[in-house]
Amino acid sequence: MKTRRFALLLILLLLAGCGQTGGTRNLTRNVDPVSTEVSQTLESREAAALAGFSLELLKETWTGEPILISPLSVLSALGMAANGAEGRTREEIESVLGLPVERLNAVLAAWTANLPQEKRCRVNLANSLWIRDGGTFQVDQGFLETVAGWYQAEVFASEFDAAALQELNRWVNKNTHGMIPEILKEIPGEAVMYLVNALALEAEWETVYRDGQVRADRIFTTEDGREQPVTLMYSSEGLYLEDETALGFMKPYQGGRWAFAALLPEEGVTLEAYLASLTGERLHELLEAAEETLVYAAIPKFQCRYGANLSKSLKAMGMPEAFDPDRADFSGMGSCSLGPLYISGVLHETYLAVDEKGTRAGAATAVEMSGGSAGPGAAPEVYLDRPFLYMLVDRETNLPAFIGVVTDIR
Repeated sequence: MKTRRFALLLILLLLAGCGQTGGTRNLTRNVDPVSTEVSQTLESREAAALAGFSLELLKETWTGEPILISPLSVLSALGMAANGAEGRTREEIESVLGLPVERLNAVLAAWTANLPQEKRCRVNLANSLWIRDGGTFQVDQGFLETVAGWYQAEVFASEFDAAALQELNRWVNKNTHGMIPEILKEIPGEAVMYLVNALALEAEWETVYRDGQVRADRIFTTEDGREQPVTLMYSSEGLYLEDETALGFMKPYQGGRWAFAALLPEEGVTLEAYLASLTGERLHELLEAAEETLVYAAIPKFQCRYGANLSKSLKAMGMPEAFDPDRADFSGMGSCSLGPLYISGVLHETYLAVDEKGTRAGAATAVEMSGGSAGPGAAPEVYLDRPFLYMLVDRETNLPAFIGVVTDIR
């Protein structure tokens, strides 16, 4: 049975003012991408830094309810934006993301170039830039060439009217295989550019659940003691995770490279306390050191819909200048007579459903920029029947493309 993973990444660049010319034009052939040399080697310290970003964003955003974010989506969005940042604005973004922009470009390009393309485990990624015609905003050609080179982005220009809105949403729908048919309700009059990324993963469980492994009469207990009915899916897995205060496992998808990973805090340890104790370095080490041994596992059937503006979280993580209209410097993106660019919002939407057939998920990120001034009993058991941390992990890099927590069953 096929599993679907979708991550949609949208960067919305807004400026006051507008300009109008003709319909949507594909300018991709007019952009000469910079030459790139993609390295397949990701150093442990770099992987730990990216895992740290994923974990810190989760911690800063979580308020106690079920949450799901896509670090890959947000990393890609802010990575493209960072190529147009200068000075202290760029330094703060690099500090939060964990890598210099040039290295982040290379890491994401290498990850993209090496995504699995097998019939039963396929990951596709697409990027595009949408620019308003009319002359109010003059995009920097060097910025276009950099993003086109490292992110393989298509480039479109239009008057940003109703037809352009339909075209952009159609591109998103196509490149997420219909998972996200619409990302924008409207294009504001001050919008001058969108940078859009779409990611789609389709895979099957390596070992599917049979009817006898699915029990609908189970109980999930929340941290405040409430008991909720839940369907648990039982299996024997071969990848065990353990640290000082949590046990976990990985359940692979076809091919073994991608996996659902879960960490369950020990009885008496709250999920909040466990997350507070976990670092990016420790998380990466934990995933990297998955032990090949028998573990009895149970995953609940669950869904999660989540949406948030990540601006407050990102400012708290150390990049406040990018959100300050008086100090932000995104001059590398281009020039506008109406004033400098700054980030006015980072909107993130996700969806995930896990059942006996597999996983279905989607994510959208919008960075809004405005202008202005052994035998039974011997093997460990990890039954996810109380709050837990989970990830959708690329085991080649041991980095999470999605990370979330389940505190109750929706």
